[in-house]
Amino acid sequence: MPRPTPPGLSGPLPRRVRLKRALPALATVLLTSSLQALGALPALAASQRVGVWLTNSPSPLYYDANLIEKAVAELDAAGFNTLYPNVWSRGYTFHRSRYAPIEPKLKQVNASLDPICRITKAGQRRGMKVIPWFEYGLMEPADAEVVRRHPEWVLQRSDGSTLYAMHGANLKTSPLKDLRVWLNPAHPGVRERVIGLIGEIVQRCGVDGIQLDDHFAWPVELGYDAYTRTLFRGEKGREPPRDYNNREWMTWRRQKLTGLLRDLRATMQKERSGAVISHSPGPFRFAYNHWLQDWEIWALGQLVDELVVQNYAYSVAGFTKDLDQAALVKARRWGMPVQIGVLAGFGGRTTSSAVLGKKVDQVAKRGLGVIYFYWEGLWGAYGGPEGARARRSSFQRLHGALYPDPYPRSSRPRL
Repeated sequence: MPRPTPPGLSGPLPRRVRLKRALPALATVLLTSSLQALGALPALAASQRVGVWLTNSPSPLYYDANLIEKAVAELDAAGFNTLYPNVWSRGYTFHRSRYAPIEPKLKQVNASLDPICRITKAGQRRGMKVIPWFEYGLMEPADAEVVRRHPEWVLQRSDGSTLYAMHGANLKTSPLKDLRVWLNPAHPGVRERVIGLIGEIVQRCGVDGIQLDDHFAWPVELGYDAYTRTLFRGEKGREPPRDYNNREWMTWRRQKLTGLLRDLRATMQKERSGAVISHSPGPFRFAYNHWLQDWEIWALGQLVDELVVQNYAYSVAGFTKDLDQAALVKARRWGMPVQIGVLAGFGGRTTSSAVLGKKVDQVAKRGLGVIYFYWEGLWGAYGGPEGARARRSSFQRLHGALYPDPYPRSSRPRL
């Protein structure tokens, strides 16, 4: 169900959000429940989004124009209607940018290939929506150019350390290029850069929106760098608490992250008012307490237009249980379009067609859309032993049964 175009949010948050912030937790629960009971909040919104994340790693997709056309045609035939191509990863973009270097392999192969705009044109020509995904968000490789040039932009722990070991890296043995740091969402230089990176794609490619994920965050143990200390001291008149789980300290930093999102929303409204902001977080409690992401507030305040909640539970039972987490159920009741991120295949882990069918059936029964991670896990390099043809046919049947096309299926080729 489409939502009204959100208003520009450069000013104060909507009254409901200000109310929600001001009330104690118990009162907030009671207020939300009362509004739902009285019908003040929109009814449960059914979603028909069937999408997939596309990346360059590991995949040859971004380096071959013919492969891009072939991939988009196959996805269209299999019932997909939304593409989420990764555009910001490991400190690089996939186009010449004012704000960051172009990805080295793409520069070597063909710097003018412009895979994001090419994917956008191929998808939109077939009636698909294209929403580029800014995977790295505020996270950077520790040896990134921006980190070397602007060390004052990097968030620190209370002991002055900055490095994170992500995705199997080791703090003691991994090279800097495999370790990560986080840029400060409260710093004006960081804000200008993030909004600039996103604005480039929105303007150049005519996309249908952009997506932020769990890396658009402020890790809870960070915030003891000189810039943040000075900012907090200027606003509060004292030093930040030593306990990074202090509730007031967490709330203050959470509000700074929300402020960056509000600035992004206002900028996008000016540049391409119909473009949506999609957000793909993890489960709410973890996102709230560890990444300082308050996606309940973001949903209520119309700072995001859809949620794609990642659910990579192994078992069907565990997967189904996670579909009913309280924050996700509330978001649906507010009328927020909700999609579920499902693992198709990555690395050594591939979900069989049979298990995928059971999981997606549970998603569809709740009126939610489905987004698969990732392209190569559908019927590519990580599609498992079933074979590409069988996997494509399986997805086509599954989507035809659970997510009927908004236009006649006879217009699509059989796989």
